[in-house]
Amino acid sequence: MARELKELTPREEDYSQWYQDLVIKAELAENSAVRGCMVIKPYGYAIWEKMQRALDSMFKTTGHQNAYFPLLIPKSFLSREANHVEGFAKECAVVTHYRLKTSHDGKGVVVDPEARLEEELIIRPTSETIIWNTYKNWIQSYRDLPLLINQWANVMRWEMRTRLFLRTAEFLWQEGHTAHATQQEAEIEAQRMQGVYADFAKNFMAIPVVKGTKSESERFAGAVDTYTIEAMMQDGKALQAGTSHFLGQNFGRAFDVTFIDREGKTDYAWATSWGVSTRLIGALIMSHSDNNGLVLPPKLAPLQVVIIPIYKSAEQLAQISKKADAIVEQLKTLEISVKYDDNDNKKPGWKFAEYELKGVPVRLAMGGRDLENNTIEIMRRDTLKKETVTCDGIVEKIAGLLEDIQLNIYRKALDNMQKRSVFVDTYQEFKEKIEKGYFIMSHWDGTAQTEELIKNETKATIRCIPQEEEPSGGNCMVTGKPSKQRVLFARSY
Repeated sequence: MARELKELTPREEDYSQWYQDLVIKAELAENSAVRGCMVIKPYGYAIWEKMQRALDSMFKTTGHQNAYFPLLIPKSFLSREANHVEGFAKECAVVTHYRLKTSHDGKGVVVDPEARLEEELIIRPTSETIIWNTYKNWIQSYRDLPLLINQWANVMRWEMRTRLFLRTAEFLWQEGHTAHATQQEAEIEAQRMQGVYADFAKNFMAIPVVKGTKSESERFAGAVDTYTIEAMMQDGKALQAGTSHFLGQNFGRAFDVTFIDREGKTDYAWATSWGVSTRLIGALIMSHSDNNGLVLPPKLAPLQVVIIPIYKSAEQLAQISKKADAIVEQLKTLEISVKYDDNDNKKPGWKFAEYELKGVPVRLAMGGRDLENNTIEIMRRDTLKKETVTCDGIVEKIAGLLEDIQLNIYRKALDNMQKRSVFVDTYQEFKEKIEKGYFIMSHWDGTAQTEELIKNETKATIRCIPQEEEPSGGNCMVTGKPSKQRVLFARSY
């Protein structure tokens, strides 16, 4: 295992390769036989399951219900909302036939030309169209509103340059789709869900984020406004960690979803959509991990505590096991996930390295001397610090330690963001800072032309117009034209 760790590319040498190495070596995911798609392995999927459970609980607390809609969408549906189809047209996978047949030489199968579909079907890149076509049957009156629906699903967006978790052709996500009687209600909903995502990022993922709205060119296809949370990775690049969209009446009009309001008048329903995906696992890795492997916040770690015995005889192992089993049972009563690893096929040193690589927050080790002294060694993954403590009160100590690790991981990420966030007034300084990996707050004249110029020359994009930043006038760093407030620029994943 020591050799395996040495093969993990150091972050400071090649951050991108370090990430790729870590995803593979920690057994989170691997590339599949289908180009651009990944296999999420059990350990990686366990992280996603923890994210799902936490988010699903938050959604249901805010009144949402889960449903499921078809994977395949008629091509004509995407044509009904012009901006929407334009935004996704280049990413769509298309189903044209519904049957195969044996090839003439009998050695394989071919597409049956007689089985062509009358209308092609699109593998969903997102579900607004199929869902709003369904909502037409569900909504007749203001009494049917608001309609608050969430879907856990997979989607496909054809990608040529892929990276495990961060950008793959197929990925897992949740997508919320809500319908409302008024514009105000829909806008409140979109911002509320942005707040839910920010809360999840901070309190579960231990990642600080910047909340804001997207510029017009960066908005979701078909949205009136897109609300985003932007996270900083350790190399200073941004990652869009969640978005919530106010869709106006665009989809209500496109699919003729009308209702009778309180005054007896007919109106189109107002819409929102919002989602996060398995790219959050990529964010988790890049925000916290180090050259020894994963660093996972306890709230999302599949395994929070591991206990490893160090023994010289079967008798000694039996004594350690008796003590360890008691600790395991007590931890389980506190709903702390724990494993006692007495597998005799691996040496303790190998196990230490393995669980360090996999980011288990707390490691306990007990040997012969510990038996004599009623002690146990504790190592916390976030700092790699060890201490030997008495077994008395060990369960309470571990519970407190997990809380401290969760907070400490957040503090480290926040410190990194604060150190790498700057205010810049000149384009020359902007170019210098962006090369070194910074979140940059600068004035912009509000035009798409200037935004595109900056992107082409520096590879930086407007991540958001911050909501919590007090607007203050100034001059665009590029054109010198008036600017209402600073916006957040960064290079991104």
